[in-house]
Amino acid sequence: MSKVIGLTYDLKSDWQRSEDDPIDAAAELDGKKTVDCLQKALESAGHKVVLIGGARALIDRITRDDLKVDIVFNISEGFRGRNRESQVPAILDLYDIPFVGADALTLGVTLDKVMAKKCFMADGIPTARFFKATIDEDLESLNTIGFPLFVKTLHEGTSKGITKKSRVENLEGLKAQVEHICHHYKQPALVEEFIRGTEFTVGVIGNGTPKAMPVVQYAIDGRKNLGNEFYSYRHVAEKSVEYICPAPIDKELALTLQELAVRAYKAVDCRDFGRVDFRVDEAGNPYVLEINPLPNLGPDDVFVLFAKVKGMTYNQIINQIMDEALVRSGLMRPPKNGEAALPQAKSPRAKEEAYRK
Repeated sequence: MSKVIGLTYDLKSDWQRSEDDPIDAAAELDGKKTVDCLQKALESAGHKVVLIGGARALIDRITRDDLKVDIVFNISEGFRGRNRESQVPAILDLYDIPFVGADALTLGVTLDKVMAKKCFMADGIPTARFFKATIDEDLESLNTIGFPLFVKTLHEGTSKGITKKSRVENLEGLKAQVEHICHHYKQPALVEEFIRGTEFTVGVIGNGTPKAMPVVQYAIDGRKNLGNEFYSYRHVAEKSVEYICPAPIDKELALTLQELAVRAYKAVDCRDFGRVDFRVDEAGNPYVLEINPLPNLGPDDVFVLFAKVKGMTYNQIINQIMDEALVRSGLMRPPKNGEAALPQAKSPRAKEEAYRK
């Protein structure tokens, strides 16, 4: 039985830029191509897709009683503030509308990288040492880590605010970068110890017993051993980073990264799908940089690179995520003994919590 699926999203073309916005202000928003590909993928499984838009469009449809959907597939990033990713899920929760992906609490916690790191630390998941900094603080006394340090935005993604100057070697550089983040991005800076080494990302799909996908390695200018290099917004804009999947690493490291990815996913209560980013030092020690419960689902983006490795198409990956959410929400019977999941009639939202237990 097919479902009527609403699609919530925010497009780069809808961004209203102000004079003081940095060049990468709209980096996390989606292009129309991503929305079109998601729509076609879901329709390939027999579903009907209703295009909604962002939080304001969602509210408008609900208040006009014009939202006739079984479930919403949410990729809305929001526009401003550390709660922007939580806005659509909070609205959907308020009106008891099932949706795909993480809820408002998880999206709020993970967008604030310090809060996410505290969750990792509580669960014994390795993450780089850090401190939060503003312009008015005594940075010399805050820095108990030493140099080099890495300075980034506290609650942004897609490498927003990261440039070649983000790695700092001294107090003067630290002050300059903290001021840059606070002034241009209107938020505190996250300051971490710099991990010299290699960089990876791992997708995770599922609920109950989520599964880590094959490991992806980042290469910059053909170099896999990055050393002091790192992924920046320039690389995003110029598409100068190569994604290698499966990562050419030994099996033990791959399994360690996959295990940590699942642990990080569970630590912040991700649902249905997510992606965990790592830096591995030159001694082979992995550190979770951050988790993204709302990764880009474009067909050319890093999250779906593992599809070919697993012998799957883009459409199949998207519909696997969709099925995970349908089962979790009580709209589809869980598969048994390798059979395909079967649709069910609508059921109370309480079924979701029963399933997750």
